[in-house]
Amino acid sequence: MSNTIYTMGIDVGGSYVKGVIMTYDNETGDHKIVDKQTEKIRKRDPKDVVIDTVEMLLERNNLNYDDNIAYLASSGEGEMVEKKTGHFYSMTTHARGGKFFVPNAKTVVDMGGLYVRAIKIDPRGKVMDYKMTGQCASGSGQFIENISRYLGLAIEEVGPLSLEAENPEVPSGICAVLAETDVINLVSKGLSTANIVKGINLSIAGRVVKLLGSLKAESPVALVGGMGMNTGMLQAIEELSKEKKKTDLVFASSPDAIYSGAVGAALWGGFRYYKLKEKEAAVVADYRPQGTKQKS
Repeated sequence: MSNTIYTMGIDVGGSYVKGVIMTYDNETGDHKIVDKQTEKIRKRDPKDVVIDTVEMLLERNNLNYDDNIAYLASSGEGEMVEKKTGHFYSMTTHARGGKFFVPNAKTVVDMGGLYVRAIKIDPRGKVMDYKMTGQCASGSGQFIENISRYLGLAIEEVGPLSLEAENPEVPSGICAVLAETDVINLVSKGLSTANIVKGINLSIAGRVVKLLGSLKAESPVALVGGMGMNTGMLQAIEELSKEKKKTDLVFASSPDAIYSGAVGAALWGGFRYYKLKEKEAAVVADYRPQGTKQKS
């Protein structure tokens, strides 16, 4: 009998629903992404977006939910996922997802839409310690989205454009309102778009480096979440880390970094599935019909 099962992970954030289908092999530890999907929520009901994401993934892979999916795990706003088998806290799933993308990672930085979290993990991807920023939007992915929209950029353009900067100017970063005012002033001064977005990346990178120092982070450091795909952000963090004399830290990311929460949910779902099977088997093995005496 095959040890490979299909699991699904659905990560519901403030702006996007991310979903993955994975194969999970409990015997070999060989887990792979079969398919993935990101859907922007916009003004739609998040529950409808979740349903669309799940159905799209199943149809595309000729799978049936009841017959083929052993475990559907949610993360983030889990109440939006009505057909889930179980739910996992987002820090837990991003930590495990970071370990999947960067197998030798000792620290994971979850760079999400609302905040940034630096997480120490053990060899299994389990959370050991963490530090996180406050709720100020100027240190979040949502802030970058807002600014990129103001500058007329697609979010995918921010990273590559940041790499072209020659003389960036960092906004105040005290709060989203003041930082956005700074950006408007920089535009009126004629500062290039590349230098503006590099300055924004440096502003957020400063918070990340501070968190890593506070956590006493160990290398390698995996950058995950939506901002983890921003190549300019990776460069900015590396630059500031060296300036702060943390030259021992090595950073890595993945083109699929936005799926870290969904991947982590799918992996923890597979782990829980087999744990429950083990418990069921133990109960059956221990069962003794009434009146049957156990041999001494």
